[in-house]
Amino acid sequence: MEPICLTKNKDFDQSLFQEELGLTANYNKHNSVNLSLTLILITLLSISVDELGIKELMPAYLDPNLQPEDLKTGVSFASGATGFDPQTPALVSVIPLSKQLDHFREYIGKLKQLVGEEEANDILRNSVFLVVAGSDDLANTYFTVGIRRLQYDVNGYTDLMAAGASEFIRELYKLGARKIAVFGVPPIGCLPSQRTLGGGKSRECSEEYNQAAQLANTKLSAAIDSLSKNLLQTKLVFVDIYSSLLDLIVNPQKHGFEVVDRGCCGTGNIEVVILCNKYSGTCEDDTKYLFWDSYHPTEKGYRILVDQILKKYVNSLI
Repeated sequence: MEPICLTKNKDFDQSLFQEELGLTANYNKHNSVNLSLTLILITLLSISVDELGIKELMPAYLDPNLQPEDLKTGVSFASGATGFDPQTPALVSVIPLSKQLDHFREYIGKLKQLVGEEEANDILRNSVFLVVAGSDDLANTYFTVGIRRLQYDVNGYTDLMAAGASEFIRELYKLGARKIAVFGVPPIGCLPSQRTLGGGKSRECSEEYNQAAQLANTKLSAAIDSLSKNLLQTKLVFVDIYSSLLDLIVNPQKHGFEVVDRGCCGTGNIEVVILCNKYSGTCEDDTKYLFWDSYHPTEKGYRILVDQILKKYVNSLI
């Protein structure tokens, strides 16, 4: 989960962007929107960036070839598989939230050098921040690896997640963020890999995993409501990704999918990330599949989610 700065290009459709993201008139002055997310929605964001005419691709903030102008037109601090629980990034050696915030502070310093302190602060204040994390906390750290199950029951662990999310949001606020949308946890029990690991011989959706996700979402939503009352001049929104993705899984034909219980890569039951490679093979037509690998949706799946999410939460961020 990491800050990303986006901006429009010369062919940007202003009315479309304002309609989709609900930015205030100040957007026209500063031409930027800051976003924060993890791997599961990196593709989702990239698609929305392209469709809205902001830019085709987002360079990584840590890219050694990053140009100063990229700071104004969009950079990504993404580190997939991190989470609200500090143990989650430690298990897979990815960048934790604390370090991502350090990178973001560094970015702000560079932005101020580039456009001046006043304009940089105004850009941050009038930008939209998307925060997406939690799925790896539950799916990996808690259920798969199981290290946290020795310390917490589900209720206690979801309390830890909500506390971590609250702290991250407070830090973003201190750094100038004022419009923040926090994504909930998806129905992890229905992801192909989690069906394999927790769904029994028939690979059904794991109700235990899904119930944990729902409990986490309840606490995340409550935490956001509480923060909204204490952080002045902020717009905090909870984004229900659980229902959106579950609808694609439960009603595949309505969305043009034929396969939702396995991915297009390899067997589709367990392969993910590096296990999806030139030796694993892929399905003939990925547009029939909701999932590309056993954890992440296909481009078609992401495009549908992008459309639903942007349209549903526009007014809340105006």
